[in-house]
Amino acid sequence: MLPRHILRVDQFSRGDLQQLLTHSREMRRIADAGGDERLKGKILATLFFEPSTRTRLSFESAMLRLGGEVISSESADHTSSAVKGESLEDTIRIVESYADAIAIRHPLAGAAETSASVASVPILNAGDGPREHPTQALLDLYTIYDELHRIDDLTVALVGDLRFGRAPRSLAMLLTRTERCRILLVAPPGIEMSQDVLAYLDAHNVVWEQLHDLEEALPRADVIYMTRVQKERFPSVDAYRRVSGSYRLGEEHLARLRQDAIIMHPLPRVDEIDTTVDADPRAAYFRQARNGVYIRMALLDLLLRSRIRTA
Repeated sequence: MLPRHILRVDQFSRGDLQQLLTHSREMRRIADAGGDERLKGKILATLFFEPSTRTRLSFESAMLRLGGEVISSESADHTSSAVKGESLEDTIRIVESYADAIAIRHPLAGAAETSASVASVPILNAGDGPREHPTQALLDLYTIYDELHRIDDLTVALVGDLRFGRAPRSLAMLLTRTERCRILLVAPPGIEMSQDVLAYLDAHNVVWEQLHDLEEALPRADVIYMTRVQKERFPSVDAYRRVSGSYRLGEEHLARLRQDAIIMHPLPRVDEIDTTVDADPRAAYFRQARNGVYIRMALLDLLLRSRIRTA
């Protein structure tokens, strides 16, 4: 049974993940067949205080493919009553009267949990500042499962902005639910993975290693997970420029990558993966983005048809 609200990756047990991976495959079959009407009469509200393409549209596509409806507030920081000074808690209390579930993205860490504290409908964290992006981590794990046919005994290289990137942070923590996982943390000095995540990995006996050289990680990894350096999270333009462009995966790197490995990216990319890599069959990032629909279909189906736990 899933938790009532999807807020953090540490809410998920190994059993939850197995249920979601299996259910996502079923959702893929349903989507490929044109969808169904199992959530007819249900409404999802997407409340986004930060820009989004993939996350917002895949949530909305997921709901529509299951026969539900969507109401949306894009750029809610400029278009909602937050502009007038309304608190997040009051916004949630209003929006829940219009919808059966709320997917929220917010620039403040902990905003999803604040929302859940007053909500009577399921809250799905679609990214809270630099903290977590649990549904991204779930679709990433589904992509690994779909591409490599396993989630255990893997070496995963997380590359780029590991300090401010909520996607690699969430995936690293979710990988603690797998077995015999090894994580290579490849980042420039100053934006390495934060100590709280490292302590979490240690507490779950996950083997990790910090590197600065992408070339060293390439032949060792089953998964190369590239990320952009997030300009919007840096305290100054100068701080951003010091690390921007540190890693660029190009066609010249592909010979060092194992033939059975995959390349992932939560997108959007800037210049960290050259477009010449796109044609390589190991480039899984566009398939990864598509998988966001299936994992979010699974979550919405399970949450809105009452197969949940209260914790």
